[in-house]
Amino acid sequence: MLGGISIWQLLIVLGIIILIFGTKKLRNVGGDLGDAVKGFKKAVNDEEKKDDTADKPHARVSQEESGNTYDVNAEQQSEKQEERK
Repeated sequence: MLGGISIWQLLIVLGIIILIFGTKKLRNVGGDLGDAVKGFKKAVNDEEKKDDTADKPHARVSQEESGNTYDVNAEQQSEKQEERK
């Protein structure tokens, strides 16, 4: 007995549910419920993996300085402006 409910009572309730909804609809509901649980588990696992990678140190990127700098927004000067310099 399960909390005052016998196995026969559960079978009768299950039979009534099958008669009302039909096996095809119950199968669809069960499949949808299973897909929802799988999606939830996947989201939880993805979040845990995301948290694990956040704790790891990131690779450092360095740049060797050559001593020369270049102005990427340089404009061509007219001849008059060059003569003034």
